[in-house]
Amino acid sequence: MRLLGAADVRRLAEELGIRPTKTRGQNFVIDANTVRRIVRVAGVGSDDIVVEVGPGLGSLTLALLQDVKHVVAVEVDDALADALPATIAQFAPEVADRLDVVPADAMRVASLPGPDPTALVANLPYNVSVPVLLHMLETFPTLRRVLVMVQKEVADRLAAPPGSRTYGVPSVKAAWYADVRSAGTVSRSVFWPVPNVDSGLVALERRDPPPGAQRQAVFSVVDAAFAQRRKTLRAALSGWAGSAAAAEDILREAGIDPRTRGEQLTVAEFALIAIAASKARPADRPGD
Repeated sequence: MRLLGAADVRRLAEELGIRPTKTRGQNFVIDANTVRRIVRVAGVGSDDIVVEVGPGLGSLTLALLQDVKHVVAVEVDDALADALPATIAQFAPEVADRLDVVPADAMRVASLPGPDPTALVANLPYNVSVPVLLHMLETFPTLRRVLVMVQKEVADRLAAPPGSRTYGVPSVKAAWYADVRSAGTVSRSVFWPVPNVDSGLVALERRDPPPGAQRQAVFSVVDAAFAQRRKTLRAALSGWAGSAAAAEDILREAGIDPRTRGEQLTVAEFALIAIAASKARPADRPGD
């Protein structure tokens, strides 16, 4: 199987009349070694049903089809979605039957054709990478492994531990679903057009969320805590809880020092806050 090189990518784009747009975060990978590396680091194999979001012209798709059982490619650009099967048939006819293309916005996808997907491997558009990642994790609980390429700054935020400068809402929400780690960097030079920033690889391994808490309730706490991240949780959660006093009561019930800041808490500790809030008297419950 021959993978796409820089000349192939530019030729395909020209034939299709494709002009990469910043609006859709389109930066196509032109380096075969990079897509091989992504597949290798993802750890996917012959039993995997892989979802790829934003396949573009098919660089990563071809590399995935070499190693996995099936690829379901979700592409929002109609021209790219229509052209992808023909590209695979041209470069890798022996595995063309392993591909399904879903012409849709990944943020709105609620179901996929074929067996339940086991992995997500994607070069995510920079401008929607975090919401797409969280939507896919929530919508498809059979996704056990994820490897995404995102803007380096976003990669750092997703993989940041509590207490670090880059730890924030994306870090906590991703940790609700999975163990998250940085899996390396990718130079901007492997893309066409060349972006203004480097990229990072982020690997996620699904695990059970903290017990006893509802996701929406926990995410509500997280959003409130980081909306005013410089403030203590007593102050930051006052609007969410109804008052600073109510926030302090909930925090103490959860075993959290009210003077703590949100950037110091793990996802499990945010879950304890949500659980404590659910046990408050009805008149005192946040949102009641």
